[in-house]
Amino acid sequence: MEVSGKRVLVFGSGISGIGAAELLEKHGAQVVLYDGNDKLKKEDVEGKLSESSEAEIVIGDFPAELLDVLDLAILSPGVPLDLPVVAAMREKGIPVTGEVELAYEYGKGDVLAITGTNGKTTTTTLLGEIMRAHQEEVFVVGNIGNPYTVAADKMTDKSVAVAEMSSFQLETVTRFRPKVSAVLNFTPDHLNRHHTMENYVNAKKNIAKNQTAEDFCILNYEDGRTREFGRKVAAQVLYFSSQRKIERGIYLEDGNIIYRNPEEILICNVKELKLLGVHNYENYMAAIAMAAVYGVPIETIRKAVKAFKGVEHRIEYVTEKEGVAYYNDSKGTNPDAAIKGIQAMNRPTVLIGGGYDKGSDYTQWIQSFDGNVRKLILLGQTREKIAEDARKCGFYDYVLADTFEEAVLLAARTAERGDAVLLSPACASWGMFPNYEVRGDKFKEIVNSL
Repeated sequence: MEVSGKRVLVFGSGISGIGAAELLEKHGAQVVLYDGNDKLKKEDVEGKLSESSEAEIVIGDFPAELLDVLDLAILSPGVPLDLPVVAAMREKGIPVTGEVELAYEYGKGDVLAITGTNGKTTTTTLLGEIMRAHQEEVFVVGNIGNPYTVAADKMTDKSVAVAEMSSFQLETVTRFRPKVSAVLNFTPDHLNRHHTMENYVNAKKNIAKNQTAEDFCILNYEDGRTREFGRKVAAQVLYFSSQRKIERGIYLEDGNIIYRNPEEILICNVKELKLLGVHNYENYMAAIAMAAVYGVPIETIRKAVKAFKGVEHRIEYVTEKEGVAYYNDSKGTNPDAAIKGIQAMNRPTVLIGGGYDKGSDYTQWIQSFDGNVRKLILLGQTREKIAEDARKCGFYDYVLADTFEEAVLLAARTAERGDAVLLSPACASWGMFPNYEVRGDKFKEIVNSL
């Protein structure tokens, strides 16, 4: 991907777009930074760029004349591929790709990449800790909040990039080839963007499409779609399983995590780990297997795994007040992830849910309450939709809140000594907050001020 002297459009002015624009300028491109949000101000976008940037900034309606002068378009992950302007670029013969492909082009060293509907951030963070215990130049990048494009130019041949990859990022890859990949699971998510489950799954599968027999792919044996995918992957496949002993891979047996490739090695017992729940044991196993096939010594892996404390905003203990424990699971942005939050609770729970509508169905989430949820407090765009699904499931212990603060305070008043209050929304934060981190931080702020 030669960009020197070429006019390149960067579509989107978020952190990924800014990272892409600056990486392109470093390599001699003439950058046009475009954002369709007409509420933005040029000076605000300029403030995100370095002072030396010469990028042209375009806000609002896309100027048709730009199509005649562009050599390449880089889409930020949040930009849907089915926008009319993207179709117009392709009709003009303008190559369209994403920021992951751009970063991969200019980054050096090996890439270890993780995708899946749930567990990506925990697995990526843990793998990053393992790799840092093994070598010096480790970059944890991607959907985890550190743009791959920002780190790419800092990498050397000795670097390892541990990359969390979303379906949005993987939609546009062409040459991206991780040395080790992992697909944790496939459950419905982002169907408002991908429209069908098949499209969503196919985007995730792109993580392994360029891998060869020299590479490795770690897959969840207990997910039917990932197990089937393993039969079609060109890379060497190892499975992880929380339910059965497997011949090649890593599995959970009588509370022990055992790596088998080909000899059996006991990594640890789950009682030695700081995170609880089968879903977390699966995340541990995926990260361990990725590190092991890459060549990290087992003892290094074992020490890092036992020391790992988890990820902020994922079933994060906040505090206890008046005998009520508060947990921040703001990262539970879809029903399947939020089910894991419910299953992790070991006391009666007042649950806060609702937010941006990604086209999800909430019946399985509500069915997972299984008598453990005393009250469901709903807010946001999805509150009526979830309430309707709750009634269909025979669950009537819900109340609607108008604001986030009202929901948290109502939960605190409702909870009794010995209960838990859990923020696990099963929805994205958009519309109320810019991201789940801000939502989780606000929850903690309100709780700590009670």
